[in-house]
Amino acid sequence: MSVVWNGPQELALGRLSRLELRQDDPALPPLPRPQDIDSGPLAVRGVEPLGDGRGWRITVQPLAPGTFLLPPLDLGDGRLAPALRITVPRTVPFGAAWVGVGGGDLDRLPELPFPWPWAVAALLLLAAPAWLLVRRFRRAAPARRRHAARRAFIQRWPPAADRAALDAAHAAGRALLAAHFGPEALSWGRAAFQARGLEPWAAWSAVLDAARFAGKPPDFPPLDALLGALERP
Repeated sequence: MSVVWNGPQELALGRLSRLELRQDDPALPPLPRPQDIDSGPLAVRGVEPLGDGRGWRITVQPLAPGTFLLPPLDLGDGRLAPALRITVPRTVPFGAAWVGVGGGDLDRLPELPFPWPWAVAALLLLAAPAWLLVRRFRRAAPARRRHAARRAFIQRWPPAADRAALDAAHAAGRALLAAHFGPEALSWGRAAFQARGLEPWAAWSAVLDAARFAGKPPDFPPLDALLGALERP
């Protein structure tokens, strides 16, 4: 018979193995691709042509132990592949679970536990830099507030003589004072400024109050004096 099987007589349970179906007679045309291979527990995983074009390499995976007979295979052009007998030795103790072979509840691999030690270690490695960044960010928050309040005050000083501009300059100045001395600075008057050695701000408070409520022409203290008084220790 010109159509022959080549391959091992025994296959390992669950492992991929290769069988060759060849046409040995060079006078005959090459074999057509095998179709509908009734392999039973020998699951067919792939079919590819041989390098010389004279046959096919069939990859199978035995899913059960025992001796199996592949019936003659009709190749579709009048030729038949001979029957093939394959033995799959039992590789596990009798009655043991064949994990990872075939299908069914016994073939399901156990679930891997979540790697908590590695996860906790990774979180700790990330938590330390994150804590340092948050701590640094929070420590720098007062400086950022002072910088933003200083910039807003500079943009509004000295104000125009109209009431809206005077009120906006007053609010910007109070926000700058609160950024340096706390919320209590929002209510300080001239006497409170003088008691703390903030003479430019005492003048600032008196001039703004006179301009806002009495309509007197303002004589604004210079910006450098106001900002310099805040920078003294």
